[in-house]
Amino acid sequence: MSKKEKIEINDAPLSGSEEMSAPEVLNDEPKVPNDENTPSVEELQARIAELEDKNLRMMAEFDNYRRRTNKEKLDLMATAGERIFTEMLPLVDDFERALAVIDDEGVRLIYNKFIAFLDKNDVHAIETEGVDFNTDEHEAVTTFAAGEEQKGKVIDCTQKGYKLGDKVIRFAKVVVGE
Repeated sequence: MSKKEKIEINDAPLSGSEEMSAPEVLNDEPKVPNDENTPSVEELQARIAELEDKNLRMMAEFDNYRRRTNKEKLDLMATAGERIFTEMLPLVDDFERALAVIDDEGVRLIYNKFIAFLDKNDVHAIETEGVDFNTDEHEAVTTFAAGEEQKGKVIDCTQKGYKLGDKVIRFAKVVVGE
């Protein structure tokens, strides 16, 4: 046997009555069956291209999924306390009403600590004094004829609005000039 020849051994189990045949000798050239069902090289290359395309699309889809879920997690963490802060806002309103009636140093101290706590947690009041009416932050309760210079501007605020980060958690209820 030369170095270029290979030996193929039949792995089928032998029973006691079968004779062992000599191993088949093959050349380095692959055996190509002459079967009509065997795909051509072009068909195989097309199939490979199709599978590579599917793989690339699936990887892109997974990457988009990963980015989307990470963004949702960040948004959830950023606004996790939204409900709690929203329910605290009437307390701020009550503090402000109490301070308008009584000027007690203890109440003012508690109010200032409460506002500092909200600021620390990125909850801020929406600006309303003399600004243009903005439907993204303000809710018009009524309009008031206030002259041409006040047209489209916030004249009065009946209830403060608040944002948690960039998200409005309560719209400011305002009177708008017309």
